[in-house]
Amino acid sequence: MKEVIYKINNRTLKIGIIGLGYVGIPLASEFLENGFKVLGFDTDEEKINSLKKGISYISHISSDFLREHMNVNFDVSKDISMIKNVDVIILCLPTPLDKKNNPNMEFVFGTIKSISPFLVKNQTIILESTTYPGTTSEEIYPMIRKLGFNVGKDFFLVYSPEREDPGNKDFKTSEIPKIVSGHTSNCLKVGTSIYEKIVNEIVEVSSTQTAELTKLLENIHRAVNIGLVNEMKIISAGLGIDIYEVIDAASTKPFGFTPYYPGPGIGGHCIPIDPFYLTWKAKQKGIETQFIELAGFINNQMPLRVVEEALNLLKKNNLNQNKSKILILGLAYKKDVDDMRESPSIRIMEELERFVLKVDYSDPFIPNMPKTRRYKRPKQSIEVIKDNLREYDLVIIATDHSEFNYSLIKESSSMILDTRGVYRSIDANNIFRA
Repeated sequence: MKEVIYKINNRTLKIGIIGLGYVGIPLASEFLENGFKVLGFDTDEEKINSLKKGISYISHISSDFLREHMNVNFDVSKDISMIKNVDVIILCLPTPLDKKNNPNMEFVFGTIKSISPFLVKNQTIILESTTYPGTTSEEIYPMIRKLGFNVGKDFFLVYSPEREDPGNKDFKTSEIPKIVSGHTSNCLKVGTSIYEKIVNEIVEVSSTQTAELTKLLENIHRAVNIGLVNEMKIISAGLGIDIYEVIDAASTKPFGFTPYYPGPGIGGHCIPIDPFYLTWKAKQKGIETQFIELAGFINNQMPLRVVEEALNLLKKNNLNQNKSKILILGLAYKKDVDDMRESPSIRIMEELERFVLKVDYSDPFIPNMPKTRRYKRPKQSIEVIKDNLREYDLVIIATDHSEFNYSLIKESSSMILDTRGVYRSIDANNIFRA
């Protein structure tokens, strides 16, 4: 352990990051800025080729920064055998759900199996992926132990959950306090020594299970509160009350209230998925998670409510839905990012296409819609200009990007279904809420 910490302090430690996405690239950038050498791994050949050319596909990481470091103290590879040449292996891998909403850990466990033949003494494995309590100690530790390593003595195992927030300009990776845990006290010391070189504040917790549950609580907190405010939106609409006025008024209380805002559903890799990791683990222990599951049910129904509202608007205005055209504004799951993972916009688009003639989208951050697990039809973003807007019977604001010209949209659209509260004051007869 002392040898490892000595290399950390002298920045002679080489960092390996597996998974070069929204978590891996910002993390690599912090290590590079702080004088470490980084070797990145990914199975996506497009990502590897892009990085080798110094082209960033993460909006807040500049291509100039990548070109400055590429082949100097940063390199990328698909060759997993190169893992033997790094000291620290950080796993930034997806942890999705299967078709039954159970944890799908194939990316994490499959990667550990693939790197196992190339692991050597005094390396450190750090898992940053969100997962259920017990993953590190009950699943990963036995895999490492079977290789003959003495974890805490000649090999170190750490869990430190990512806390990235794509599009958040107020906090970069180094400014977000880092939760760090270790399988043993020595593992914790190594993990802390690594992260304190790139993050301003370290928060040590007593066990990897505690850190795993901490990450889940952070995102379940948001999922439950979003579910609550989405239900309040439905109740408010039924009572003829403006939910946004209610939230704004409640927000004036200086204590005891945190504002959350309704929307067309939840997206991103964390909030729609993480609660199911805990419900799955809890059920294994015979514990029911009724509150969490209810919030999940409400949030999952919101895209369908948007579709229902859209079809009702067409019907009320005597428009034949089979001949109608709808434009969805915003494909990303939240404003001012290019991340469309689990975006409710895609589900809305998919459902609407069963009823209407044509559904298009516009998103300044996603000019071309890539194929997803559920949606395979290629589409291109429509430019938000007067002539284009007038072609559609209904415009749905699904993501409130700052780049949209909302005055133009208001003036040029036949009907607008606002799911984000962009138009706080409904002062035009072509604007409706969902």
